[in-house]
Amino acid sequence: QGSGRRRCHVAAPGPFCCLGRQLCPWWFWQNHMQYWARRLEQEIDGVMRIFGGVQQLRGIYNENRNLFEVKENVPRKLVEKVAGDIESLLAKKVRALKRLANAAEKFQKAHHWQDNIREEDIEYYDSKADTEYDDPDGEEIEREKSNSLKLEFTDDANFKTKVNYSYAAVQIPTDIYKGCECPSSPAPLRSAPTLLTTCLPPTATPWRAPNKIDLYDVRRRPWYIQGASSPKDMVIIVDVSGSVSGLTLKLMKTSVYEMLDTLSDDDYVNVASFNEKAKPVSCFKHLVQANIRNKKVFKEDVQGMVAKGTTDYKAGFEYAFDQLQNSNITRANCNKMIMMFTDGGEDRVQDVFEKYNWPNKTVRVFTFSVGQHNYDVTPLQWMACANKGYYFEIPSIGAIRINTQEYLDVLGRPMVLAGNRAKQVQWTNVYQDALGLGLVVTGTLPVFNLTEDSSDRKNQLILGVMGIDVALNDIKRLTPRYNLGANGYVFAIDLNGYVLLHPNLQPQIINFREPVTLDFLDAELEDENKEEVGRPRGSFWGTGWPPQYIDEVFRTYTWAPIKSTNYSLGLVLPPYSTYYIQANLSDQILQPPCLPISLPVYFEYLLPNSFESEGHVFIAPREYCKDLDLSDNNTEFLENFIALMEKVTPDSKQCDNFLLHNLILDTGITQQLVERVWKDQDLNTYSLLAVFAATDGGITRVFPNKAADDWEEEPEPFNASFYRRSLDNKGYIFKPPYRDASYRGLDLENNTIGILVSTAVELSIGGKTLKPAVVGVKLDLEAWAEKFKVLASNRTDRDQLGCDPSTSCEMDCEANNKDLICVLIDDGGFLVLSNQEDHWYQVGKFFSEVDANLMSALYNNSFYARKESYDFQSVCAPEAQSNTGAAPRGVFVPTVADLLNLAWWTSAAAWSLFQQFLYGLTYSSWFQTGESPGSPGARETSCIMKQTQYYFSTVNATYNAIIDCGNCSRLFHAQRLANTNLLFVVADKPLCSQCESVKLLQAEVRAPPRDPNQCELVDRPRYRKGPHICFDYNATEDTSDCGRGASFAPSLGVLLSLQLLLLYSSASRHPLPPAACL
Repeated sequence: QGSGRRRCHVAAPGPFCCLGRQLCPWWFWQNHMQYWARRLEQEIDGVMRIFGGVQQLRGIYNENRNLFEVKENVPRKLVEKVAGDIESLLAKKVRALKRLANAAEKFQKAHHWQDNIREEDIEYYDSKADTEYDDPDGEEIEREKSNSLKLEFTDDANFKTKVNYSYAAVQIPTDIYKGCECPSSPAPLRSAPTLLTTCLPPTATPWRAPNKIDLYDVRRRPWYIQGASSPKDMVIIVDVSGSVSGLTLKLMKTSVYEMLDTLSDDDYVNVASFNEKAKPVSCFKHLVQANIRNKKVFKEDVQGMVAKGTTDYKAGFEYAFDQLQNSNITRANCNKMIMMFTDGGEDRVQDVFEKYNWPNKTVRVFTFSVGQHNYDVTPLQWMACANKGYYFEIPSIGAIRINTQEYLDVLGRPMVLAGNRAKQVQWTNVYQDALGLGLVVTGTLPVFNLTEDSSDRKNQLILGVMGIDVALNDIKRLTPRYNLGANGYVFAIDLNGYVLLHPNLQPQIINFREPVTLDFLDAELEDENKEEVGRPRGSFWGTGWPPQYIDEVFRTYTWAPIKSTNYSLGLVLPPYSTYYIQANLSDQILQPPCLPISLPVYFEYLLPNSFESEGHVFIAPREYCKDLDLSDNNTEFLENFIALMEKVTPDSKQCDNFLLHNLILDTGITQQLVERVWKDQDLNTYSLLAVFAATDGGITRVFPNKAADDWEEEPEPFNASFYRRSLDNKGYIFKPPYRDASYRGLDLENNTIGILVSTAVELSIGGKTLKPAVVGVKLDLEAWAEKFKVLASNRTDRDQLGCDPSTSCEMDCEANNKDLICVLIDDGGFLVLSNQEDHWYQVGKFFSEVDANLMSALYNNSFYARKESYDFQSVCAPEAQSNTGAAPRGVFVPTVADLLNLAWWTSAAAWSLFQQFLYGLTYSSWFQTGESPGSPGARETSCIMKQTQYYFSTVNATYNAIIDCGNCSRLFHAQRLANTNLLFVVADKPLCSQCESVKLLQAEVRAPPRDPNQCELVDRPRYRKGPHICFDYNATEDTSDCGRGASFAPSLGVLLSLQLLLLYSSASRHPLPPAACL
């Protein structure tokens, strides 16, 4: 029926036939599947018992018990020790930082201001005078004339660049005129006793700019922002009434961009637009943490603002005050402020301030007059001055960066007036150093102006921020690694839950301006218990997971604060890593050869001339000795290691005795495994390509030697997935070679594909359980695919004839491979073996790429569950963007009556349109939303990658079901193989294509916009402790300096001349970047 095929089956007690698409009884499938499954399980177990050598390796460890000790990891003691070591390291930096800050304040206080001094009268080294540009076009950059000192530089290993030890360097942002008489401008001060510095170090080094236009401004770096003021609760309100049009609206959008960049992870913010009514520009209904993801949402949604309606300041301010008074949300609870961007207005909304803010004035109000216009700005000045804020003017695009960051001077006043109470060192989160020093954290300390005026009134200006760097690698060196085992690790987080140390903190940095913020709950699979981490101290059991696969395992989390810092330190330890082996070879090394292992010949088994008889040895690329040259090429690294061992003894002070002795011990132990087990076996008998053993000591031995040519696993066992997964799972772990969807396969006649099968070696010594090694075999795919068909059949003689369709016989995976699909799939959903020859080149692919219909059925019937995870540290090529509407969006179009009205030509609207026209002619790319992917300036950008991981659910071990699709329905049966990570599936071959299912995705892909949904995430805020330091009020603060401006009616001729001059000047110096980049 249907296909015209006749399918033969056997059912106990006698044979029978199921015709066409007729279904077989469930007990047929159950009985036969269980029988086949047992045969498969027995074959796998037999091979591993013979060749794996688990029992023999246990015996070898026990025989050599006198060569090592079993040590214990005590989590609480480890955490306290490491936290104390890190505290001591940072305390040294803090003492140096305070000395530097005090010295800077004394130098400034003793300095006498000279009114007539000129730039050429000052001798200093301008770090930008010798700027090295990362120019993708390779064009010659015309340099500005400079009076900078000419210095000679030498290479420095700490800086990883050339330095001069006799002079300090000065870096002045591009938008600050070097000849400016700016005695009140805050200055960045940054140094470190280890000479890992940038702005004003005790050494000078040339500046390295990321591109032709150097937009680096230290005042926008995370360490400076954190040190310059206490945490902030900020509401930005933007006037989008009809008078805000054309360039003015664009200036406002860019101003909001830049304002958001002045906020750190300690701050909270919301952005709203207003005309007659106020509404949030994004989905955020309340203040949210100013982290990089939330700020990205704001920046995207600000672009959607459209000018229309009339201005009602009352609506905007009432919305802002309501936001700041909401106490039911997580927020900074320190500086509170409202930032209003407008083109002008007459209403002072005094009644709103009286209702919400007076007399205490706990909320500062900053007003920004944006665009060229002739409106009276007095009301805007009054609002700022009456509420302890400041008034700024942003007439053009060049004024945005400076005027959106100078509010920090106002917020710094209470800190300065607080004196020494505010001199508290704060530590930043991890970020990328601008000079290429890698990942660092910085301790910051504000530097105050200690001068007094003629009336002995205390100065309230912050001079700048002193910073001291600590390279992340210096902190990592203080943490234990190899005694914790492959799946144990140390982590550290800051007050916001962002990781300072974590094995999954691996940012692909392409832009040092973007902070490295990886939430602890994003670095691991989120768990309710893990939300407790970061509170004073504690311990609990939780779940962990390795990459690509998800394993449900037990972990002990233990943590405690690092005193005098913003950090907490944690330790994650699996149960089998409570104990570890420490080799004790010191006495034996100096003695003559001893049994059962002759120590003097240990190193001989690392020499390449021993590989042919003893198997190839890969050694983990660890820092065994200080003078050992590391290499990504393991052969070269082994040569370097052997060469060094010929010069030093294993007990040398320059070597890590723990690492080196354990390596020597495991070299001998794995060699004994070769002698006792592997050499006596014929691998070809069981179709094995190789046997192998890997150890905690860093040895991976592969036998025979020729098998090393195709060995693709990590030489560091702690990084090898087969090693880590074998430790976490009982039984035999199958690992096919991973293939993505685009893989088209190899010619199997000339290329051999192997499948790893591994298991952990568990020792019990004196009641202490540990897993010091993993052993396994590598199966020949083609040979085992044939073996799989035989094992999944009802006959024992492989040469027996297949099923004759004209007779009744047994249905199985060998005789009926044209009708039945028989596969082994691992716990991640990847194909391991199949009875279909056309599947062999697809081994290692996610099974949905092979049979989407069947994989969907397995998922829908709960054999598999899935978990979506996100990688927030990725980089991606820029996406193509449509420029449709990019230029004209928001452009004001004058009417005929306007053009005929003389007054209109001197109005703000006319000036805005004319200025936009000039910029459009001069910088056509200014109005573009971004660079095209193919343009020379297109660079990779940070992005979020999404991966869906599949794992076995808790469904019963055996199950059968129908994939219902009318005449195209398919029967399938699935059976878990005991003591493995495999699922055995038998299914009808699809006879028609009408039932094609949606393909399940597993591969990592770029997350679509707004995925994950930040709007939903902020409604379930994660635990944030936040800084305990807050200086937002001082009764002696002088608020009289609150900004001044002038209202004037512009002369068209004067403005036109000035604008053309500015355009010519800026065009001759630097091309204007796109607005989004400012």
